[in-house]
Amino acid sequence: MNSQTPAATDLGVDDRLKIGPLSLDVPVVLAPMAGITNTAFRRLCREYGAGLYVSEMITSRALVERTPGSLRLIKHHESETPRSIQLYGVDPKTVSEAVKFLVDQDLADHIDLNFGCPVPKVTRKGGGSALPWKSDLFRAIVEGAVKAAGEIPLTIKMRKGIDADHLTYLDAAKAAEGAGVAAIALHGRTANEFYSGEADWTSIATLKETITSVPILGNGDIWSAEDAIRMVRETGCDGVVVGRGCLGRPWLFGDLAAAFRAERGDITWEEAEAAIAKPPLGFVMQAMRRHTELLVEFFDGDEGHACRDIRKHVAWYYKGYGVGGDTRRALATVESIDHMDEIFSTMDGSMPYPGEGAEGPRGRAGSPKRPILPQGWLESRTSDSIDFSELAEAERDDSGG
Repeated sequence: MNSQTPAATDLGVDDRLKIGPLSLDVPVVLAPMAGITNTAFRRLCREYGAGLYVSEMITSRALVERTPGSLRLIKHHESETPRSIQLYGVDPKTVSEAVKFLVDQDLADHIDLNFGCPVPKVTRKGGGSALPWKSDLFRAIVEGAVKAAGEIPLTIKMRKGIDADHLTYLDAAKAAEGAGVAAIALHGRTANEFYSGEADWTSIATLKETITSVPILGNGDIWSAEDAIRMVRETGCDGVVVGRGCLGRPWLFGDLAAAFRAERGDITWEEAEAAIAKPPLGFVMQAMRRHTELLVEFFDGDEGHACRDIRKHVAWYYKGYGVGGDTRRALATVESIDHMDEIFSTMDGSMPYPGEGAEGPRGRAGSPKRPILPQGWLESRTSDSIDFSELAEAERDDSGG
């Protein structure tokens, strides 16, 4: 980014991202990530920036059956506004019932449906990124969910398709637009690509050209504020969805807020550049400690549970920093906040930001692989032969991810 960047009005970027009645000051959405985007992490990200922060993916059947796990996952702290929940399901009736429950109990201000998850335990039952291939089933789920949502904006998140020979995103987007969704998010990869290679941003541009009545959000390979601005410029999308890029970097949402406000002309690019975080090690340690405190609250005061949960974030927080192996191993086995503080006392908080080493891709990319699908799934675009009792097994967990 530089001070010569043209103003947002020159690029066609709207002043505010509008998703139904919701108006977002910054066109940024935190992507649902299983085991990550619980209340604690959402609150942490919100403390640094602005946007829409979505819950981890909740299975519709578990919610309809009121399982304790699902009811915990949909809880929002009083500071979380608007409240956003992502649902996953394969049966139109169950998805509609789950949406109706959220609306009737006033538990959400925004509901998203997941049609992008590529993990085998989801696709093998026809869910996630496999489902849009069955165009009639996809349409029935979205139409029923939109109707059940009423005045609550309902959106969808999807991938390009199953693989290069079975693309679904344009057909699915047209059906979703016709059903009355409030926005459509596209991850520029197919299911078989998982998170490998580079996201295809041209597909996001194509979708934006095709769908003109609702906002289009782009997802995939946003590792920095600069990436987000570049995606908007290159694709014309109305906003961005950020997933793996914020792992161990919750302050990325502050970077994004500064960049988009500069793009809009609210601040100068010099001011935005100055606001981009280049945190010394002490800043990172404070963020991890705050994250742990919020996890303790999320787990009803269970500090041990919170510390077990924070361990998976250690490698992400300290990516690129000169933190030795012994220290990393100690943090990865931390047992309490006092224990964490003891470890922190041995670390040099003044260690400067390592630059490129702390930037770029994070999280597991995997490699392209053949998607695991129900037998005969690709033989037809219709759901006539589907055994819904078998597919329902995909919805037994509280979280679909």
